[in-house]
Amino acid sequence: MNYLKKVVIVLLCLSFKVNTHAQQHPNIMLTKANIDAVRKGTETYPLLKESYSDIKQQADIALTQAISVPLPADGGGGVTHEQHKKNYNNILNCAVAYQISGDVKYANYVKDMLLNYASQYKKWPLHPKAKQNHQGGKIFWQALNDCVWQVYVIQGYDMVYDAISSKDRSTIENQLFVPILKFLTEDCYTTFNKIHNHGTWNVAAVGMTGYVLNKPNYVEMALKGSKKDGKSGYLAQINQLFSPDGYYMEGPYYQRYALLPFVLFAKAINNYQPNLKIFDYRDKLLVKAINTSLQLTYTDGTFFPINDAIKDKTYETIELVYGLDLAYADIKAEPFLLDIAQRQKKVIVSDAGLAVAKAISEGKSQPFNYVSQWIKDGGKGDEGGLGIIRSGSNEDQQCLLMKAASQGMGHGHFDRLNILYYDNNTEIFFDYGASRFINIESKRGGHYLPENDSWAKQTVAHNTVVVDQKSQYQAKVSEAEKHSPNLIYFGKNNQMQIVSAEETNAYDGVNLLRTSALVKLPHTKKELLLDVFFVNSNEEHQYDLPFWYKGHLIDASFKPKVFTAELKPLGQEYGYQHIWLNAENKLDTRSGYISILNNKRFYTTHFTSESPLTVKMLSIGANDPEMSLIADKSFMLSQPKAKTQTFVTVTETHGNIDPINETVDAAFSKLSDLKLLNSNKNGAEVSFKYAGKSYTYKINYTDQKRFTELVENGN
Repeated sequence: MNYLKKVVIVLLCLSFKVNTHAQQHPNIMLTKANIDAVRKGTETYPLLKESYSDIKQQADIALTQAISVPLPADGGGGVTHEQHKKNYNNILNCAVAYQISGDVKYANYVKDMLLNYASQYKKWPLHPKAKQNHQGGKIFWQALNDCVWQVYVIQGYDMVYDAISSKDRSTIENQLFVPILKFLTEDCYTTFNKIHNHGTWNVAAVGMTGYVLNKPNYVEMALKGSKKDGKSGYLAQINQLFSPDGYYMEGPYYQRYALLPFVLFAKAINNYQPNLKIFDYRDKLLVKAINTSLQLTYTDGTFFPINDAIKDKTYETIELVYGLDLAYADIKAEPFLLDIAQRQKKVIVSDAGLAVAKAISEGKSQPFNYVSQWIKDGGKGDEGGLGIIRSGSNEDQQCLLMKAASQGMGHGHFDRLNILYYDNNTEIFFDYGASRFINIESKRGGHYLPENDSWAKQTVAHNTVVVDQKSQYQAKVSEAEKHSPNLIYFGKNNQMQIVSAEETNAYDGVNLLRTSALVKLPHTKKELLLDVFFVNSNEEHQYDLPFWYKGHLIDASFKPKVFTAELKPLGQEYGYQHIWLNAENKLDTRSGYISILNNKRFYTTHFTSESPLTVKMLSIGANDPEMSLIADKSFMLSQPKAKTQTFVTVTETHGNIDPINETVDAAFSKLSDLKLLNSNKNGAEVSFKYAGKSYTYKINYTDQKRFTELVENGN
């Protein structure tokens, strides 16, 4: 990864002094100046009323239970881990309930909880189950979780500050918060100054606490790094982790996770040091990041699961609730964010949440507009990116994503030029995501599983070409971070939307060039997914192109030669050891097709090449002694020995089934006679027939003005 060599922090040329006059509390998400308005809003605006009702209900439950502050002992998902998570949520919920209701019983709960922590914290050693290769915490197994705890707790303390006696505040601050500040900045020095989501949570925890406790030194460290030279800290994180388009280099899942500390700390900065104009920083980078996060979801709300990702996450996650509310209220983002807020069905009980709930109640919401776009990666926007192509309404949208981004640090996968394809509110060609049962202690303690490295990160686990059964960059992060793919073309014409990208460093002496398009024909209800993958080398190699699919195999142009009595792994390493070879057909012809039924629709993938291919039907599950892997399926197009290879596929969406009435419509593809006419480093030419019409698809890699065209040749 190429970091910025110089971190230009224009904001810090301004006066850096934190306001040291008598501070107001609360002054982060919920501010003293707006408390009356928020209280009234909880009675007036339905979304804010419902959100507060949920918080108060949780706060009331907390008050019925004895305070428990156990000695930290368990990893993620364990009893003590979950109790400390519960505690920080209870602190924040009760603090909000105090501010809105005015009932001191909620503030007393927070005070008692914090005094309990203050009586123990300094006695606790490092966590006994600290994660390997990560800074251990004191409350949790990794310091990251300690930072999350502090980000939540300091908001709660800020809200009940005036309800706690000066004596108790002194105890809480000197026996708990100040030791936490020292731990996060001194014991966790490396993490505090790391350009990474762990570092982001750390500086946010320290900076927000510094503001509430009126400790400007810690605030300055949080903004500029331990040495206060701007080479690390919050602003350096914004500069280096986000592209100019607001893309976070670790991918959508971690962009979602990192957004919360970024936006919360920004809110605190804006309230305490408005002269820094943090929401205007880098051309309003934070609002771009929030908008980009939403664009990195499919229409069902799930994030594109590239890199290490838990696939169930949607934009309903609390990080996006915070981000969206702040984007609309404080950064004056577009009204279409209100549409997502309605789908989230909650707002933060805060100044920002009030603004969102009020606007929705007044009918200001506009439909959220998913758009096709190239999203740049890298701090300067020069480290590849993601190509997203969309077609159709939000209710039934085709979506194609090509990953041509940077490695994404340690959470990145070796999947340059991988594609994901969605339709009909489901995955068609999918990404496995991460191999992890997060916070389920009984499954490897909630850690990433060994199979995350041996399978999920490997190239063959993705829909991209594998050379000689090895992963890109031989699965070495340090090598992958030195390079990124190049965008060749992103654009559209009247007939199609296209993305094309090239990777020249993943394999020694091998160039990978992929061009994918959604193509509109007069007779198609759904656009065709047309994919041309050109691979070029001076040496002979084995080239494999898997398509990991959801659904059921329905039909094929060949009769699969299935291994019915015994299965064998496809290979020995780089993920191949986890694949069962279910069937293998060496074709006599250059072309063929495979048809899949998924979510009551048919998807037929036609394929062709310069010479006949071997088609392998695969499933996951080999060499999996703890049965951790999901038994997903793939068909793989394989060329065992070639210098230059072109894989051409056209995926047609057609027909449907009605299982209630037992009817089937258009189960057979209308596309036929797919041929590769020519292919080289300058371009490619493909022909096919559809519904009686003959078409020629042309790619010119050297001409941006006429990069692709589709010619109808008649009958």
